[in-house]
Amino acid sequence: MKPANQSQTISDYNDLMGVETLHPLVSVIDFSKVSPIIIKRKTIEFYAIFFKDAKCGDILYGRNKYDYREGTLLFMAPNQIIEVENNGEPMQPKGWAVLFHPDLLKGMPLAHKMKEYTFFSYEVHEALHLSEQEKQIVSDCIQKIEFELHHTIDKHSCTLIATNIELLLNYCVRFYDRQFITRNIANKDILTRFENLLNNYFESELPLNVGFPTVKYCAEQLHLSSNYFGDLIRKETGKTAQDYVQHKIINLAKERIFDSSKSVSEIAYELGFQYPQHFSRFFKKKTGFTPNEYRLKH
Repeated sequence: MKPANQSQTISDYNDLMGVETLHPLVSVIDFSKVSPIIIKRKTIEFYAIFFKDAKCGDILYGRNKYDYREGTLLFMAPNQIIEVENNGEPMQPKGWAVLFHPDLLKGMPLAHKMKEYTFFSYEVHEALHLSEQEKQIVSDCIQKIEFELHHTIDKHSCTLIATNIELLLNYCVRFYDRQFITRNIANKDILTRFENLLNNYFESELPLNVGFPTVKYCAEQLHLSSNYFGDLIRKETGKTAQDYVQHKIINLAKERIFDSSKSVSEIAYELGFQYPQHFSRFFKKKTGFTPNEYRLKH
């Protein structure tokens, strides 16, 4: 794999784009004012929110490609590699970018909330698509951040910038909730495929050889990021993905306990437990009975 160019600081990225650095820890870039550029692979060391209001090339981020549509938000966390695919010719990107370094948030409540914004770990094909009204709200937030950058830096600057970034992120949580709802049919299809994946997994030798299916494994099999997959399952079912897997395991355990030809130990191994006593504790925690008590009771 080719080494990626690295942007350690906000200033590095601004220099690449040919724009002035107004604040060392945060930047707002209007790409319509940037000269045509060629970017292949780049590692970013800060948070980035790209607001694209026109098609501007195919981006590879992680394993997947995303062909930008109008009105799209893409979120990237520090230490991520992005790659832009084009024909080698300079291109004129459209839209905006909001970049902010983790150091900007030190000592602020937002620093502790960043882990709640799970969309920073989504894949590009899980980007946020905005309505016209939502685009206007995003634009307003970006303009407020930009206003603070052009204001003389004072003791209020970092607080106001961080507050407006948090406002933007909170709106994005709302917009993603809307997107999960409006994509209900597609989400139901993912749930069906998830259920089929679990059925096939527990009918195979994988539990004996590997153990339980992890959330990461299930997400990869469904071609989703772990965070997007987990958020989707929680919004659709009210359970975490891990709880959903455990619910599946306990239902299978109840069915197999009725097969008196199998010992509790055999059932435990079949379901991916390394030790039968772990299975017994898990079963009692979920049902109130040990496996043997449940077998006798029913």
